[in-house]
Amino acid sequence: RYLREVIDVLETDSHFREKLQAANADDIKSGKLSKELDFVGHHVRSKLDELKRQEVSRLRMLIKAKMDATAHQNVQMDHAGLLKQFEHLDQQNQQTFEAKDLELLIETATRDLESFDSARHEEFKRYEMLKEHERREYLRSLEQEKRESEEKREEERKQRHREHPKINVPGSRDQLKEVWEETDGLDPQEFNPKTFFKLHDSNGDGVLDEQELEALFTKELEKVYDPKNEDDDMTEMEEERLRMREHVMRNVDANHDRLVTLEEFLKSTERKDFANTDEWETVDEKPVYTEEELKQFEAELAAQEAELGKRAEELKREHEDLKERERELELQKKEYQQAVIQMAQKQKAPQAVEGQPPSGPNGELQFHSETKG
Repeated sequence: RYLREVIDVLETDSHFREKLQAANADDIKSGKLSKELDFVGHHVRSKLDELKRQEVSRLRMLIKAKMDATAHQNVQMDHAGLLKQFEHLDQQNQQTFEAKDLELLIETATRDLESFDSARHEEFKRYEMLKEHERREYLRSLEQEKRESEEKREEERKQRHREHPKINVPGSRDQLKEVWEETDGLDPQEFNPKTFFKLHDSNGDGVLDEQELEALFTKELEKVYDPKNEDDDMTEMEEERLRMREHVMRNVDANHDRLVTLEEFLKSTERKDFANTDEWETVDEKPVYTEEELKQFEAELAAQEAELGKRAEELKREHEDLKERERELELQKKEYQQAVIQMAQKQKAPQAVEGQPPSGPNGELQFHSETKG
């Protein structure tokens, strides 16, 4: 987000925009582009300075919120020291945006992108293992006859899911020609790679980015996954989309900048494997985890459940202690209220003056008759 904001501001400067368009991935990653920051206009630098101060302020608030949630009260926090945890800005200078800031920001964003896909794959693996764990636990809870019926139903569901049209290999001639015909509405006999590229470069920036590439796989995914069909898992569909994009990037993105240029695209259509007519193997046909990994995952779940159970017992005891304390406080409150009422009654009662006979309601003297025996 911060990188996007910075680039949006930089692109308002004609000199930097020209350099950015002419730069390749190596120029950007090496920091060569960052040096062009010295030549942008003063008003652009002022906006960048303000963006950096806002980012520093945002990070400080995040740090404070985290510290407040975990630390004891009245603890002095070293914001400057904590900001060093963040590698996408120059912590030595928190006021102005310099070439070093742009260089650090690009390096960090590049590193984050490289680990993003692997993190998504790992998240998907845990999702699949949890789904399988819950399925097995459910089957264990059933009687044999019902369990056999459920297993049969599950196998039938898998078989229905496997019955779909051929999935073309992403980036192959067959796959692209299918998009050309069904999405673009053009004659498959007149397929032209250069025209295809320009049609699907949605923002006209001269490259196909990850989102533009993933949009090309929609037709293939629709052959396997239907959002209206409860048998189809949409999480698996998104993992399939990610795998397809990675496959194309590995084969087409020559400089590994996560962008496909027209030159790279045209070269890929000239290679022998462009005519690959094999069928793409979907994610449900190849398990993403081993049985050993599933056992380890289930052991972790059991440990987590035990820890949660222990914590639940502690919270239950704390709750009971609080309820007991609440009852004690309620009794103390009633005693206090009773004492206040008694004091108020005493204050309202008339005080008799020593040596003076009692008087009646109108101030007259009041005498009591004595009974003679």
